[in-house]
Amino acid sequence: MLDKKSRLSSIIYHTFMIGLGFLMIYPILWMFASSVKPEAEIFHNAASLIPSVFQWENYSIGWEGYGNFGFDLFFKNSMIVTSFVVIGTLISSSLVAYGFARLKFKFQKVLFACLLGTVMLPVQVVIIPQYILFHNIGWVNTFLPLIVPAFLGGSAFFIFLMVQFIRGIPRELDEAATIDGCSHFGIFWRIILPLCKPALITVTIFAFMWTWDDFFSPLIFLQDTRLYTVALGLRGFMDPDAMTAWGPLIAMSSLSLLPQFILFIFCQKYIVKGIATTGLK
Repeated sequence: MLDKKSRLSSIIYHTFMIGLGFLMIYPILWMFASSVKPEAEIFHNAASLIPSVFQWENYSIGWEGYGNFGFDLFFKNSMIVTSFVVIGTLISSSLVAYGFARLKFKFQKVLFACLLGTVMLPVQVVIIPQYILFHNIGWVNTFLPLIVPAFLGGSAFFIFLMVQFIRGIPRELDEAATIDGCSHFGIFWRIILPLCKPALITVTIFAFMWTWDDFFSPLIFLQDTRLYTVALGLRGFMDPDAMTAWGPLIAMSSLSLLPQFILFIFCQKYIVKGIATTGLK
């Protein structure tokens, strides 16, 4: 009797979870299915995931871009910005986190509280003073406003994540390294950094995804079409004065997700490990 009840509850549970999972993934499936649909069928037969005719031309047309700019240019720009942001975030957040987690200095707790306070600030609050600053030094319409801040501290969230991870590393390792003659930077480079691999990979994944998907910052700082990232390039398919090219737009939107899917598939185990060991439970 108990076996039948447990089997029935297991069937109900798995059926419910499969249905819930399908509802969550349905928008992504719809986007990939619509990317190969004829344009007239995208919204007239929206509920169906199976196109009547597979129109692969949406990808070729979308890849050609618009004007004199192919979509490969936007992918290249996004890859340049994202790569530098990830590198800068890893360097700056790990160094700042080591300082907060291991060193003692004046106003440490106050500065750390200010750092955590910035996590609650939406980007819309600071974008105006940032624009004024970057405009005055001539950085607007370049990649510098998107890249340089990552080398000067990165994101407060990433610093907090790294601080929590480093605090979980035994201080006895630092003391042993000090006895062997290591400086603070030697301890950071030889002891702390190799042990922070799960947290560093977690930071890499989130920094990559957030930068690749970012639309607001490039919209504010980039004005030349040849500097557009993927997010801005997708906007170019939408024309309020004419007909929007929905087929190529959805096709390029689907293609823009592939780098994130690939990164997530190969590194998903490190996300769980990195977050679970930083106190963010």
